[in-house]
Amino acid sequence: MKNVWNDSSIGDLSGKTIVITGATSGIGKAAALVMAEKNAEVVIAVRNVAKGEQVVAEAKQNHPNSNISVRKLDLSNLESVSTFAKALKQDYKRLDVLINNAGVMMCPLSRTAEGFEMQFGTNHLGHFALTGQLLPLLGPGSRVVVVSSLAHRRGRLDLEDLNWEKRSYDAYKAYFDSKLANLYFTYELAKKLETKGVRVTAAHPGWTATDLQKHTPTFKFLNRFFGQGPREGALPTLRAAFDDDAHNGDYFGPSRHFEMHGNPVKVQSNKLSHDSVIARALWERSESLTGVHYPK
Repeated sequence: MKNVWNDSSIGDLSGKTIVITGATSGIGKAAALVMAEKNAEVVIAVRNVAKGEQVVAEAKQNHPNSNISVRKLDLSNLESVSTFAKALKQDYKRLDVLINNAGVMMCPLSRTAEGFEMQFGTNHLGHFALTGQLLPLLGPGSRVVVVSSLAHRRGRLDLEDLNWEKRSYDAYKAYFDSKLANLYFTYELAKKLETKGVRVTAAHPGWTATDLQKHTPTFKFLNRFFGQGPREGALPTLRAAFDDDAHNGDYFGPSRHFEMHGNPVKVQSNKLSHDSVIARALWERSESLTGVHYPK
């Protein structure tokens, strides 16, 4: 792989159709703008359509011929996920890249429409359901990217209490667990889609200053010292999506300062994230909770 990789490493994306979730701010917005600059057809799937329209306007102001549009998707509501997926399958015959980027971070205890803990329900279950329902659009050469976090290293899922109904709620731990769940999903999905010719990769943005940190005053304060900008933070996601040398199951993150900053490179997630027994158990529970069953 190349030693230095940035957005200039991405070639022309004309003819590519890409869906990215959660692109109204932060690394999602930055990635969407880069992909629009590269002539992809970009669909930003977001909860706040008005904010999404602002991103579309910004893209078109910078590049008037940008092919970028916004669609409503609330990952904390499985009915919204289903509605979005059905409409997309009606309007498109193929999806080249699906970037599961959206997330909530360290929020006070709240629940999704189905009663799931908000961070696990949005960050993991919402994307699990979305990807499963978009499988008919994914074929040989397509790619699925899942955005995790350095925080996965502090996660340890309680498979008997995934939705925090028995334990005293810890917003930080719930976030760590949801990001670990993202990687279990990535590695298990990579195995399942390999014979279909679909590559599944993951990425983390290092320490990037974004709106995600609105519930954590300490992180907001430290951003001014440690946080890189969203454009830099989006690079691991973009490399996971477009590096031709990326392999199924690869994980990308920043290269420097304990993976907090720098150009994106292939990195390693922790040992626990590769526990296939836990991954399969989480998969089965995810199918049961969402009602979305992947082909065997």
